[in-house]
Amino acid sequence: MKLVTFDDGRVGRVQDGQTVEELDVPDMLAYFQRGGATPTGRTVPLADVALRAPIVPRKFFHTAGNYREHDEESKQVNWSHPVDPWIVFFQNVDAIVGPDEPVVYPEHLTEELDYELELAVVIGKPGSFFSPEQAVEHIAGYVIFNDITARDIQRREMKSGVFSFCKAIETFCPLGPWIVTADEIPDPHNLEMTLRVNGKERQRSNSSHMSVTIPEIVSHYSPMGYSAGDIVSTGTVSGVAGFSLDAASLYLRPGDVVEAEIEGIGVLRTPIVSWKDAHGVEAPPRVRW
Repeated sequence: MKLVTFDDGRVGRVQDGQTVEELDVPDMLAYFQRGGATPTGRTVPLADVALRAPIVPRKFFHTAGNYREHDEESKQVNWSHPVDPWIVFFQNVDAIVGPDEPVVYPEHLTEELDYELELAVVIGKPGSFFSPEQAVEHIAGYVIFNDITARDIQRREMKSGVFSFCKAIETFCPLGPWIVTADEIPDPHNLEMTLRVNGKERQRSNSSHMSVTIPEIVSHYSPMGYSAGDIVSTGTVSGVAGFSLDAASLYLRPGDVVEAEIEGIGVLRTPIVSWKDAHGVEAPPRVRW
């Protein structure tokens, strides 16, 4: 089942790939907190709705370093720290944007805007301190996450060994296009993953390349406690601009369109717009970190 948030925040499920059946629930977070919802009886063609970010969770657990290939490519540019498994921090949920909603390029903060394709997990059942075997009971579905990152800010942050601001700026968290329930993804560890910028492939890999499995990740973070509707990202694959030998030519610019695609889920499309186009004024003076 594909679960969507659409138009003014209504919640529904996609039927036959063509119709959205509205569900009787105020928002997607409530859908998972209640353990589901009943149809209202109203339907609308999928082509006629505006899809929004499928969910704004209470907590967004952000994983880094879960693909060895991403660590290997970081060595090309002498990255300041190893990209190891079990790096975790919280994402700013106010930075979430949905399908076709723009990432606003903050030119006064960064000159190195990067992309990171990730598979994210939606938690359906609250809990804490559980094993990888038990973790499967807590996984309700999957969604695409594009982890937009200001690499120049990240390098400076990592001098302290901690980074968060570089990934948490407003609009830096594209999520969507919908949540696919776990029953439709029988093996989340064998999904093709591709990211394109202006139609040109930048990232291609498979979720089978994870260093640790999704149940292991979900279990590992469980001492922090989960609420229904929380999101857990699982790390990015190789091919990011910032770890390329020609990074400057690959960083995102206003006017670019990013398509993040994961097999069995769909495509999350994100345009990049300038500060002036988004706000109607020039960006503030450049901030030096």
